[in-house]
Amino acid sequence: MSTVMDVITKTVQIPDTGDSVELFLCDSPGKAMFYEMTEALWDQPGALCLVFDVTSESSFSNCARWLQRVKSKTSSPHLPGVLVGNKTDLTGRRVVERIQAEEWAVSHGLEYFETSAKELENFDQPFRALAKSFHHLYQERVETFRSLL
Repeated sequence: MSTVMDVITKTVQIPDTGDSVELFLCDSPGKAMFYEMTEALWDQPGALCLVFDVTSESSFSNCARWLQRVKSKTSSPHLPGVLVGNKTDLTGRRVVERIQAEEWAVSHGLEYFETSAKELENFDQPFRALAKSFHHLYQERVETFRSLL
């Protein structure tokens, strides 16, 4: 497991709009030592991407704690988000079943995706979903603002 925290930006084009969304991604290996550092980077998060290892029950269980931490940092009633089960290439070592993760995601208002970063399978789908949800939320806010004028 990595002991480095990566902070990157990813620009995602929104189909049929000509718009794009720039996602600010804070990728920590989920260790407690990164909690304070990660929270210091958050200021009203606009979207959420939780990633867990499908071969690790504790990785999946930790998603609840991370979700609670992120939601405590936002005043928005709806925070677009995705739950991503990674390492699907390790089929023989899988311990978190797809249906279990999907049900957890839905119960917390998240979309669910599975990927293999190693095999680059479905790697961009969660980012496209996040960008699309964030863009939709932004458009709704713009329309609300215009209706007030």
